Amino acid sequence: MKEFLVNLVKQGRLKFVEPSENLSVSYMDKSQSNFESSKILLKNNKLEEAVSLIYYSMYNLVLSLLYKIGIKSENHSASIFLLKEIFEFDNAPILEAKRERIDKQYYVGFKISKKELDESLISGENFN
Repeated sequence: MKEFLVNLVKQGRLKFVEPSENLSVSYMDKSQSNFESSKILLKNNKLEEAVSLIYYSMYNLVLSLLYKIGIKSENHSASIFLLKEIFEFDNAPILEAKRERIDKQYYVGFKISKKELDESLISGENFN
């Protein structure tokens, strides 16, 4: 992972920036909007789209934390890794949400039940 992070730094996709409360709050707001939208989609039986927004609600919250301490990350895997390494948060829920989003967003033939999505929604709510 160290080599991966070093390469991201070299590419300018991971860097130290001035800590920003404004950006932190903006990403927090975006996270909340994504989560609320996922509930609307769930109510309207748009399950695939709801899965994506549950993940992005979690991911935007991670970005909020990183900007708060002065880190800009343009890579999902690196951001999730830093969540665990810097903040010592359990990153298992967001890793699972990321896997679900990738499966549902990029591939066909995957089925998702309302019950599974309800569980994802609870996981997202607990994460947020």
